[in-house]
Amino acid sequence: MTPLETLTLASYFFVLVILAVYGWHRYYLVYLYMKNKDHEPEPLGSFDTLPRVTVQLPIYNEMYVADRLIDSVCQLDYPRDLLEIQVLDDSTDETTSVAERAVRRQAAAGINITYLHRVARHGFKAGALEAGLRVASGEYVAIFDADFIPTSDFLRRTVPFFTDAKVAMVQARWGHINQDYSLLTKIQSILLDGHFVLEHGGRNRSGLFFNFNGTAGIWRRSAIADAGGWQHDTLTEDLDLSYRAQLRGWQFVFLHDLVAPAEVPVEMNAFKSQQHRWAKGSIQTCRKVLPRILRSNLPFGVKAEAFFHLTANFNYLLMGVLSVLMAPSMVIRYNMGWYEMLLIDVPLFFAATASVANFYMVCQRELHKDWVTRLKYLPFLMSIGIGLTVNNTRAVLEALFNQESEFARTPKYRIEGQADEWIGKKYRQSVLVQPMIELALGLYFTATVFYALANGIYGTVPFLVLFQLGFLYTALLSIVQQFAGGDVVLKPEEV
Repeated sequence: MTPLETLTLASYFFVLVILAVYGWHRYYLVYLYMKNKDHEPEPLGSFDTLPRVTVQLPIYNEMYVADRLIDSVCQLDYPRDLLEIQVLDDSTDETTSVAERAVRRQAAAGINITYLHRVARHGFKAGALEAGLRVASGEYVAIFDADFIPTSDFLRRTVPFFTDAKVAMVQARWGHINQDYSLLTKIQSILLDGHFVLEHGGRNRSGLFFNFNGTAGIWRRSAIADAGGWQHDTLTEDLDLSYRAQLRGWQFVFLHDLVAPAEVPVEMNAFKSQQHRWAKGSIQTCRKVLPRILRSNLPFGVKAEAFFHLTANFNYLLMGVLSVLMAPSMVIRYNMGWYEMLLIDVPLFFAATASVANFYMVCQRELHKDWVTRLKYLPFLMSIGIGLTVNNTRAVLEALFNQESEFARTPKYRIEGQADEWIGKKYRQSVLVQPMIELALGLYFTATVFYALANGIYGTVPFLVLFQLGFLYTALLSIVQQFAGGDVVLKPEEV
């Protein structure tokens, strides 16, 4: 072998081993969940006198869903004299008039609701929450993003947990009102279910750290202040505050059975924008708080889980390297002999991919009686996860090199059922270069699949097809949806 071939193979196997380690960690999360699944959290007691609660609704250019959000929150079952609602509107379009009208209508009906509009979007969502908190009257603060429709019993079911003076935050599970709209929305719903049910459920019930998800949760106001308040030096202010609060000794509660319905993105570019923000923000938070966690006196298990949680998005960087190296390494090893390739490659790939399938299979089994019929989505789920490699690798690199970017909120179109349509509505995004890179990778893997078939390397074909379909699907859907339905696509700087 030449030195270049040796370096290629060494790099390839190094990446595969690390990805396999994170794959085995998914098995560990499933183990934690199953071990503690019967440990349902219960409040210590009930308040003799209910506390005052402020509900914050941060919105930015949400003309299609602002009215729905405000109306649903005003239906919360809580004493009106103890409930304050803040509409924190940073919008620069028609959303301001939509939100103001809704606030006036609800105020006329006797709801204690106020409209706060900032001209300068300083600090983005974290800045809006911080500004609202300065004039809030509640001891506890619930937060809902624009795409949520909280159930009326949300406060009745979460507030009693604060009878425990150590509890800082209670998080509900996200529901999906439009999960059956398309293949993309179905995959997103399964991805989110895995995050909440197994990650949050496994971590919380095992005494490990987990995070507030930015919405559908309620905070003890004094805990926010004690942890240093909302800070806007990352794009995931929720993850950042969560770890700072838990480092201070505060405890969090996850309620598996309390579901807050929400709308998942129906457009590929909106989905990518959301994933980019989450990936970039998580790496920013990792750089900010992980050193403090590792230097702390926390138990080893807490530190280890925090490490895996906060570094998980580095896997996309490794996936990018793997995508480039897969074809040349396959050619090199085929010329050396296919037996070694199957002996080493397939087990490592299996460890990385089978863990994903097992993770989401267990999650669907926990949530749905028809979980077996949902297994057909697992190959598509893995493919779309791979297809996000370019998008999220860019996010990781931007975080590592301190490239600043705005908080790009995820467009919502009020898509609740099959009859609803998003084409022709505002807020769609213009992304030209990235889909071209994804398309090139999709064609690259198409050629690799043909090479494997032509040379009888059948053991690698299923894995290659996952990469091929993932890149082609994310690229082509981005391109098609971007140019569908007229001239209402926003430039990147307008998002």
